[in-house]
Amino acid sequence: MIKQLDELLRAYLARDPAARSRLEVLLLYPGVTAVIYHRMAHWLYRHKLKFPARVLSQWSRFLTGIEIHPGAKIGRRLVIDHGSGIVIGETAEIGDDVLLYQGCTLGGTGKERGKRHPTVGNHVMIGCGAKVLGGITIGDHSRIAAGAVVLRNVPPESTAVGVPARIARIAGRKPAAEMDQIHIEDPVQTELEALREKLNVMEKKLEEKENHHVSL
Repeated sequence: MIKQLDELLRAYLARDPAARSRLEVLLLYPGVTAVIYHRMAHWLYRHKLKFPARVLSQWSRFLTGIEIHPGAKIGRRLVIDHGSGIVIGETAEIGDDVLLYQGCTLGGTGKERGKRHPTVGNHVMIGCGAKVLGGITIGDHSRIAAGAVVLRNVPPESTAVGVPARIARIAGRKPAAEMDQIHIEDPVQTELEALREKLNVMEKKLEEKENHHVSL
């Protein structure tokens, strides 16, 4: 537990430019508080003490504004930036080194049973206000843009943008890992620009052929 807490504080210092010291992060960052409470609540939940687990998770929600169901499985070094309004459902699973911004939801669609919340891979960023809904999978090293609504699987090293989210790799490049929600390329726009360039090349070749026939 102490080792995981130390890793968590280091992760905040590395990824949040506003973080100045471990003590500041430990005492003043609601995301850290929410994760600590969740570790305890999840232990109770796994040992069939579901009512006290819910009591603890609701107290954490009151303190932090972050709602994490005690049944959710959370990996190491989860960084929650600000955190207000974040909701993580009971069957959600989050990998290591994930970054969540305020207002994002890992929820259900309301019509599923069993595994009804998302599975988020390692090194994933989910932007503020994004909604990831259903028992879908978000692949490793993916990015979910601010405000996106994701309803289907996102492959590894991909970007999801829009409502409903459009999902694509960006020219085969791995999305950047820094805390940047703004400079996320729209994968659809990128593909359209690539098609436009190919069309221009084809038109130029066709024009050259026509000019050649005219000269003959």
